Amino acid sequence: MDRLRSVPMADGEVEVLIVGGGPVGLTARALLDRWGVRALLVERHREPSPFPRARLVNVRSMEIYRGLGLAAGIAAHAFAPEYGRIRFRDTLCGRDFATAAMTGIDAPVPESPVTGVVTSQDRLEPVLLAGARSPACFGVELAELAEEADGVVAVLLGGSRRGERTRLRVRHVLAADGANSTVRRLLGIGVTGPGSMEGFTTVVFDADLRRWCADRPAGVYFTAHGLFAPLYPEGGWAWFVPTPDDGPHADWPALLARALGGVPADVVRIQHWETDAFVAERFRHGRILLAGDAAHAMPIVGGLGMNTGIADVHNLCWKLAGVLRGWAAPGLLETYEEERRPVACRTLRQAVANTELMLDVQNRRRAQLQPGRAAPDHVELPWSERYFAQLGLVLGGTYRSGAVLAGEGPAPEPPGADYVPSAEPGRRMPHLWLARDRSTLDTFGEWFTVLTPDPAAWAGPTTPWPARVESLPVEHAAFCGITGLGALLVRPDGHVAARWSGPPAVSTLLDALAALTGQDARAVRRAAPP
Repeated sequence: MDRLRSVPMADGEVEVLIVGGGPVGLTARALLDRWGVRALLVERHREPSPFPRARLVNVRSMEIYRGLGLAAGIAAHAFAPEYGRIRFRDTLCGRDFATAAMTGIDAPVPESPVTGVVTSQDRLEPVLLAGARSPACFGVELAELAEEADGVVAVLLGGSRRGERTRLRVRHVLAADGANSTVRRLLGIGVTGPGSMEGFTTVVFDADLRRWCADRPAGVYFTAHGLFAPLYPEGGWAWFVPTPDDGPHADWPALLARALGGVPADVVRIQHWETDAFVAERFRHGRILLAGDAAHAMPIVGGLGMNTGIADVHNLCWKLAGVLRGWAAPGLLETYEEERRPVACRTLRQAVANTELMLDVQNRRRAQLQPGRAAPDHVELPWSERYFAQLGLVLGGTYRSGAVLAGEGPAPEPPGADYVPSAEPGRRMPHLWLARDRSTLDTFGEWFTVLTPDPAAWAGPTTPWPARVESLPVEHAAFCGITGLGALLVRPDGHVAARWSGPPAVSTLLDALAALTGQDARAVRRAAPP
């Protein structure tokens, strides 16, 4: 008979249960760990995925990892910047007929203190796993959820004893359990969008392809026989191809040999999977919140899926910490869906468009390869060299919610390519150098940040909120839309919450922090020390 263990609500309880041990769940664990939130991560698989899966950590995600102190470790296991490029070939062993750079990956950009990287998910996850002290339990599966007035009761299966059932009472659940989310299914939350698009197979293999790829490196090679990607700087390859009807029974070594034109290769492992495209109808159900693929699934082209999920939990975890520590009202959690669901919808449209553009290139090439026609050496890309120039999408979004003191109405659509830095409330605070190797982005953390050329004027009385005042060089003031006496209030996730062009009144900062976090400013003023 299954063993049932009950964990009562008491001091030392788990505050947040994270369901899902992929990059999004592991990032949430690291973020909550920095806030001192007692979290437990559970993952139904017994170990991190051995498959490469996600390939691209974009510049915004690397900014988040820089703040967590993990960026250097991630970059140490990644490819060199010259792999930040895609190449199109008729066969992997053929010549390029088109190529495009991944902006922010192939070289530094002035808009950020970091550079994104090409790496494999199975190299990323161990770095994230080591980046926090909170417990992470693999081989443990969520079976049941029940919300109560003051928490959530979860029933978990697995653990140290076979068939063990654990009843765990927590304050909140953060679901990062993938496109086939158990949590989303248990809550009955529907999805919108194209849905399941196509079945794919990943074949991990070893082969010596240096003759054709060493002097023309790329993160991905698109060919008529599928996508090929180098796995690790020291070697290894993956082949991504639509799954044939007899996929589970196919002769994959023979199919791979044919795709490689006879180059010897050893198949290491094979995985079949579905590519999905949807956005959940809701990101929140009371004390339970969805993030990553549980909230939105993206086609793989463009590398947007995992990175969108990382930005989700960066937005969410400081709000959970505020509610749990009492300096934010529970209503602050409503702003998570208000801010992130529009981003997910825009990103899904971009990811679907990316897929269509890739297919357009391949269709153009097939048309050129008709019998009796001499194929040209080059195909003009339908997006030019700016296809992966998506800084406008990943850095240029604007939040509109009660957690931003700005105008009402929907946030403007960011351009897909061009990014125009702005310190407008709701935008990501622009990267500006404050000193050698110290960016404005390095002033953010587990606190609100006041950036001002006049720190003394804004260093007010102690407040219930974690807050710091940082000096902003006066030469940056006009760019940020303030005078030498003004200030920017930046949230822990690096988005500008409020902007004042001139000096503060007595309660300016306190009133703003109260409004942003859903608190009663008058009550806070009465409780504040003189």
